[in-house]
Amino acid sequence: MELTVAKKDLLKIVSRMQGVAERKSTMPVLANVLLAADGNGALRLAATDLYLALMGRIPAEIAKGGSVAVSAKDLFERVKMMPDGPVVIASQDNATTTIKASGTARRYTLRGMPGDDFPPLPQPAEGSPTLALDVDVLSELIAKTHFSISTDETRAHLNSALFEWDGDVVRMVTTDGHRLSKVDVKVSGRQASATMLIPLKAIQELRRLCEEMLADGGTVGPDGERKKPELLITQSGASAFFQGAGTTFSVKLVDAQFPPYSQVIPQGSERVVRAPRSALADALKAVSVAASERTGGVKLSLTKGSMRITSESPESGDGYDEIPVEFAGPNMSIGFNAKYFLDVLAAITDEEVAIGLSGELDPAVLRPAGATTSSERQFLSVVMPMRI
Repeated sequence: MELTVAKKDLLKIVSRMQGVAERKSTMPVLANVLLAADGNGALRLAATDLYLALMGRIPAEIAKGGSVAVSAKDLFERVKMMPDGPVVIASQDNATTTIKASGTARRYTLRGMPGDDFPPLPQPAEGSPTLALDVDVLSELIAKTHFSISTDETRAHLNSALFEWDGDVVRMVTTDGHRLSKVDVKVSGRQASATMLIPLKAIQELRRLCEEMLADGGTVGPDGERKKPELLITQSGASAFFQGAGTTFSVKLVDAQFPPYSQVIPQGSERVVRAPRSALADALKAVSVAASERTGGVKLSLTKGSMRITSESPESGDGYDEIPVEFAGPNMSIGFNAKYFLDVLAAITDEEVAIGLSGELDPAVLRPAGATTSSERQFLSVVMPMRI
């Protein structure tokens, strides 16, 4: 195999594949990225850990076809050190691969593996239904829910995000058992039905892909107007495929039962607190510095027009702050993990947050204060209380 590609194109796609290639696997080939020169003037690249796969194509001048698999990490580090401009890649019959900067003396040699040793890549079944979703919508769904996905890989139903397309509403729900986040976005003019349970690692890669596509700014249509970037989403058997920006990302969906989230969300709250979001976040950060390292717990004490935030730690002492809020109910105190509140406040962009409370042992429901039932975007988070 011998070909020439632009460094910027190669670096961009190889950097995307770093999170997919599996460096710690007992199968050495999974730490590699596949390079395959086809007859259509393109270099095809792929990486997989057998659960996730990322495939893409970039323009190339093909002198000789073929394929080779080389270390994803090593390839990325070496391409990054190349000067801008054309890069020549050549592989021998023994899979030894040379990377050379065109017109300079800089060159690297990699010990590769035959391309035929690379595992087969998943493909959607012909005729599988495909949905088109704006990248900024998927990015918002992930940004407002990713923080409440459990990191415990032994609990697959919690170590994932539920993605639902219900009529003209797309939804993502996550929970780790201590908190729950849900966001609904209305996509007018698009009707579909789909349910997917996407594992955390795939959510992290999708988030990066969305960020890169949004940074690129979409494509310019025939009328000269810039079109929003879209992802084509295909559910085929036990896998889902996300296509956009010249790449295809596939994920093996989680085969588990997501908790019945609608039963977890309180249908109403006896008392509602309206608080300035940035002031509340600042006070929580300050007081949590003195919270117990083991629990991270703070106590919220509410009186008319005021919220006191306190923490106690037998090791490091106490913390205290107070902010003005809109609250007219009877006095009450309730404890929470400060980080859980801060994660939610970071996901809300409104100036004010509405906190629904019922009792000292009942969960809190956080929402943007300006949201209404008719809003095209609905976000809420449920946070379980803790004893302080």
